[in-house]
Amino acid sequence: MDYQARRDKLRRMLNKLDVDAALVTHFPNVTYLTGFTGDDSFLLLRRDGEVLLSDGRYVTQLQEECPGLDLHIRATGTGINQAIVRTLRAAGVGRLAVEGDSMTVGQRDRLAEKLPKLRIVVASGLVERLRQIKDKEEIAEIRRAIWYAERAFGAIRAAWRSEQTEKDLADELDHQFRRFGARGASFPPIVAAGARAALPHATPTRQTLDRAELVLVDWGAEGWLYKSDLTRVLLTAKISPKLRRIYEVVLRAQTRAIAAVRPGVTGAEVDAVARRVIAEAGFGRRFGHGLGHGLGLEVHEAPRLSAKDTTVLRPGMVITIEPGIYLPGWGGVRLEDDVLVTRGGREVLSSAPKQLEEMIVG
Repeated sequence: MDYQARRDKLRRMLNKLDVDAALVTHFPNVTYLTGFTGDDSFLLLRRDGEVLLSDGRYVTQLQEECPGLDLHIRATGTGINQAIVRTLRAAGVGRLAVEGDSMTVGQRDRLAEKLPKLRIVVASGLVERLRQIKDKEEIAEIRRAIWYAERAFGAIRAAWRSEQTEKDLADELDHQFRRFGARGASFPPIVAAGARAALPHATPTRQTLDRAELVLVDWGAEGWLYKSDLTRVLLTAKISPKLRRIYEVVLRAQTRAIAAVRPGVTGAEVDAVARRVIAEAGFGRRFGHGLGHGLGLEVHEAPRLSAKDTTVLRPGMVITIEPGIYLPGWGGVRLEDDVLVTRGGREVLSSAPKQLEEMIVG
């Protein structure tokens, strides 16, 4: 991946802010700009270069992952804030952009105290804006993460046992990710059986799966840093008319929303397509979250697809499309796929089965 080109793009953005440098403190942003996969390390990007501030634990890893990058390895007993102050002084930085969504108020105040002449400019979303558009290598890594996730899901379906608990299934998914080659899960898998599926972010419990007609599974794998995010509903009993109706509404909402994805439309416009289908079916108040989100180094990143999202979709964005209907006391249905915005429209990157009859297990 061309990390230098990414840093140069950020440098051009800094010119518009009229600052001498930017301090990148959000670890995924540091990774995006350098290739370094550790933590506790910040990047100072100047107009004429950059330096990565880290510590002795990562010297070898830094040499392997970002050779040639200037480093400031702080001595044992020297805090990261001391290292920042020394580096800023040495570089003669007068105006510094900081990541408002990452740097703490305490860090900012300590900088201001140690460097009273330093002008701190709070900037938000600069690197995140760059990260919205994925290059070929990033898209390939997301495809790989989806492959891991779908293989793991296929494995737990093939070994389905109704006496399993929600937690058993979540733990098995986590194991299968690694078995197929992933680094692990993108996030703790959500497994919610029966009425608990009405909780969009349910935490798996010891409830067994044989007590419910449906089991909602929201899962994703992390490949080499890049992530996937999928949701399916497994059916464990005869399909009731109520479940059939709700499932078909959600599937129709998702299908139409995916078809609406193309360059030039906003996140709000795509969200409205799915929301209209669900509202016309009488469940508008039961779809209480945004339609989707960006996907990449983080499982939730820009853009956000919601009723108020004005972000214009552009080729290279990877987003989730995940409408849902949630009925307290009964359960919920959510379907989620990962979608690439292309020049001609869209490509659905995930391929796990989702037609109603295909979701029967046991």
